Amino acid sequence: MTHPIHVGIGGWTFEPWRGVFYPSDLTQKRELEYASRALTSIEINGTYYSTFKPDSWMKWRDETPEAFVFSVKASRYCTNRKILSEGGESFARFLDQGLTLLGDKLGPINWQFMGTKKFDPEDFEGFLKLLPMEKDGVRLRHALEVRNPTFATAQFYDLAARYGAAIVYAVDDEEPTWPQIDEPTADFTYARLMSSREDEPTGMTSGELDAVAQQTRAWAERGEVFAYFISGAKVRNPAAAQALIARLA
Repeated sequence: MTHPIHVGIGGWTFEPWRGVFYPSDLTQKRELEYASRALTSIEINGTYYSTFKPDSWMKWRDETPEAFVFSVKASRYCTNRKILSEGGESFARFLDQGLTLLGDKLGPINWQFMGTKKFDPEDFEGFLKLLPMEKDGVRLRHALEVRNPTFATAQFYDLAARYGAAIVYAVDDEEPTWPQIDEPTADFTYARLMSSREDEPTGMTSGELDAVAQQTRAWAERGEVFAYFISGAKVRNPAAAQALIARLA
């Protein structure tokens, strides 16, 4: 069985996209409406730095097509701390801002950790225990983006699987020390592809995009897929996402 595949970018507001991805005459307030019809998902990044009011979440929900899905980047105040298991107050502030108002359009939450954060089994399990499986009747799915080589261990994979959390598959050619972990620890896969190049109109060569498409189809055999072209040559990421969507059609 092949499961749904969602492909997109990080955020939707980026000035260099105007006239490249967005038509030059498109007003800024219609950019999400446009992006959500050209792509199938977007990772909301602004939540890493601040919270948003319920009206914003409802507006995003209502501006996007029925099948569109958002992923949400968790607050840095939850993940950038010495003792992860002591972040309960920050968790509540992040989760209570209104993200469940997205309803069926809420995809996974990406909990991103700094490269300096090392794997501490006891503390990390304490962190995972803080992750609720549902809120306000909406299912919550969790993805763990780890960037320190100490996480490349079966002990971490087993821990993530025990709590049903996906380990983000992150590829960044400029960060060779980051672990590239492809382990089926949840019923979905979360990928952040950070290797687009500005000298390629679609961010990657045709052959590279074919390989990503093949890998994405393989992930879809084991569960739902959320794949985002992030960072790299950011100006090319919408084109890369659209090219991948076309290959998967």
